[in-house]
Amino acid sequence: MSPFGLVGAILRSAHRVATRLFAQEGVGRIVDRTVDRVQLARTVLGAAATMALILAYNVDPNRWKDAAYGGAAQLMIAPFVLIVAAPLVIVGFIYYAPPHLRPHLRSRLRAPLKAVGWYVLTLAVIGGVLVLAALTVDDRDGKSWWEYVLAVVALVVVAWGFPFFFMASLYSARSAFNSAQVHPMLPPVLTMALVWVFAVLNLTGDGMPGGPPIVQFGSTLGGPLSVTAVSLWELRRMRTRFGVTLRA
Repeated sequence: MSPFGLVGAILRSAHRVATRLFAQEGVGRIVDRTVDRVQLARTVLGAAATMALILAYNVDPNRWKDAAYGGAAQLMIAPFVLIVAAPLVIVGFIYYAPPHLRPHLRSRLRAPLKAVGWYVLTLAVIGGVLVLAALTVDDRDGKSWWEYVLAVVALVVVAWGFPFFFMASLYSARSAFNSAQVHPMLPPVLTMALVWVFAVLNLTGDGMPGGPPIVQFGSTLGGPLSVTAVSLWELRRMRTRFGVTLRA
C-alpha cells in the first residue's frame, strides 16, 4: 500500500468510528435541508465578515494567525465547554417540559452520556499513553520489550488517535454529544448557549477588537446574534413545519 493509501485508510477508519460514536442523530432527528443551507451560508458570511474587518481595520499580519488559531481553539475546546455548560441547559430544558414528559426525556439521556464518556475516555487514553511513553521510553539505553510495545502504541495513538480525536471534537460540537436523541429541539438550544459562552470568553480574554465602536460591537456580537437568530428560526420551523414542540 502506498503512503497516500495508508493515510487515507487511517483517516477513513478514524472517521468511521467517530461518526458511529459522536454523530448519532437519533430517530427523532429533524432533517431540514433548508436549515442546513442557511447554517452553511451563515458560516461562510461570518468568515467573510471576519476577514473583511481584519483587512479594513487591522492590517497586522499576526491578526490572521490569531483568527485562525482562535477558530481552531474554539473547535477543540467546544466539547469541553459543552461538558461543563450542557448539564445546566439540559436540566433547564427538561424542567421547562411538561411534568408528564420529563421522565421520558430523562430516560433518553443515555446517548449523550455515552458520547461524553467515550470522549473523556479518548482524551484519557491518548494523554495517558503519550505521557507514559515520554516518561518511560529512553533511547539512551537498551530498551526492554515492553518499551518497544509502548513506543508502538504511542505511534498508533499519534497516527490514528489524533485524527480520531479531531473528528470526535468536530462531531461532538456539531451534534452536542448526540443530544438530538433526547429531543430534536435540544441541539439548537445548546448551540445558542455555547455561542454566548464563547462570546463572553472571547470578550474577557481578548477584549474588544480594533476599529470604530460600531465595528467593535458588530464584530463582538455579530456572530452570537446571527447564530441565535438562525437557531430561533430553526426552532420555529420545527414547530410550524414539522409540528415538534416541547410543551405539547
